[in-house]
Amino acid sequence: MADPKGFMTTPRQEWPRRPVEQRVRDWDEVYVPGALLPIISKQADRCMDCGIPFCHQACPLGNLIPEWNDLVAREDWRSASDRLHATNNFPEFTGRLCPAPCEAGCVLAINQPAVTIKNVECAIADRAWEEGFTPPRPPERLSGKTVAVIGSGPTGLAAAQQLTRAGHTVAVYEKDDRIGGLMRYGIPEFKMEKRHLERRIEQMRAEGTKFRTSTAVGRDVPAAELRSRYDAVVIATGATAWRELPVPGRALNGIHQAMEYLPLANRVCEGDLEASPLSAAGKHVVIVGGGDTGADCLGTAVREGAASVTQLDIYAQPGAERDEDAEPWPTYPKVYRLSAAHEEARELRTAPAADADARLFAASTLRFTGDERGNVRSLHLVEVDEQRLAVPGTGRTLPADLVLLALGFSGPDQKDGLIEQLGLALQPRGTIARDDGFATNAPGVFAAGDAARGQSLIVWAIAEGRAVAAAVDHYLTGSSRLPAPIRPTDRPMVV
Repeated sequence: MADPKGFMTTPRQEWPRRPVEQRVRDWDEVYVPGALLPIISKQADRCMDCGIPFCHQACPLGNLIPEWNDLVAREDWRSASDRLHATNNFPEFTGRLCPAPCEAGCVLAINQPAVTIKNVECAIADRAWEEGFTPPRPPERLSGKTVAVIGSGPTGLAAAQQLTRAGHTVAVYEKDDRIGGLMRYGIPEFKMEKRHLERRIEQMRAEGTKFRTSTAVGRDVPAAELRSRYDAVVIATGATAWRELPVPGRALNGIHQAMEYLPLANRVCEGDLEASPLSAAGKHVVIVGGGDTGADCLGTAVREGAASVTQLDIYAQPGAERDEDAEPWPTYPKVYRLSAAHEEARELRTAPAADADARLFAASTLRFTGDERGNVRSLHLVEVDEQRLAVPGTGRTLPADLVLLALGFSGPDQKDGLIEQLGLALQPRGTIARDDGFATNAPGVFAAGDAARGQSLIVWAIAEGRAVAAAVDHYLTGSSRLPAPIRPTDRPMVV
């Protein structure tokens, strides 16, 4: 604890964002470059080094947060990097993309603003790359065992890196043309520039991990054939089966899933396309769904030059403070949060009819109507109460040339045939069934991440990848020294 009074003398200060008018003209990350390091040591000093650090419990990775806060406060960046990477393979991802349940569990958050744990984590990760603290760590010897990892999102990459470093020969199979899963084509560039992803992939290549892109297991390679070629298989395909909106007019042109829209914008940033065929430029856009994916669509549509953008959230607008009765500390509370995209929409007034920023809360879609050519032109909605029942007399109509459905995901996509070909058992909600050791009903086949857990956070995805790697290592060798931060049955803290 570098400064025992730091939490009393230093106010919370977050990584400043670039001015809205500037950042919406490009696809660079929203934060001011270089503005984090000058403030982060003092922010780390706010850590109380409390006797029971609930931030550990709130984070499924078990990050050693008080330890690396103290090291950053003392500006011992190498040791801080060692502590951080001891529990997290990809802190530069979580430091940008995780909603930071650790901060909700910070003891200081009981009656003060929490420590900026997420910013400290990101600063350590970035400094580690700048100073060369993260060299490749190839294994000293090979085990002679082979593992196929299907899916290259955070779960698949974490599992592959852990197993490679344990000495196994690992190949990652990805159906898209580039590695990264939703981090590649689902997360916009302004939230995480893909250079961070490329850097980790090159590190993994140098350690010995092999990558097979444009290969859908079950379609391009029969699943049984793949299983016969490897000693173990890890399924980490994510939960990509999107939820639908079965209302009248859904078949009209111009209504698309968020994950049909976002990848095209990312491909423009990658240089594959000059412009997205689903570009929001000049269109009235309505996003159905109030989560992070909807916010990603919002920020993307603003940068593409939409005429207006409105986001519908079926839930009522949350309050600014934690409801101590419904969601007591240290659970992750539902409070009003202003993401970078919502800040942009509020300042640019993209949706003049919205309740706050670009969002209409407690709003449910009734139907769509279109023109004589079958193109969507309007979205009809109604306000709902806490039971999601329509409130009489609250119907409204919004202009809509492009509608994006961001309603979440129900489980793994089964169209490729992977699940059927391996004969995998499923849970009633559509996720892959597994036992307490991450093993499916197919011998030698393991499942991890959203494909088995269901839609979750990136920090849980990485924890799943690390844990399944330990399970596979034990299966192959009879024992394992790899860390297993969570069990398949573990869930976030709730009341």
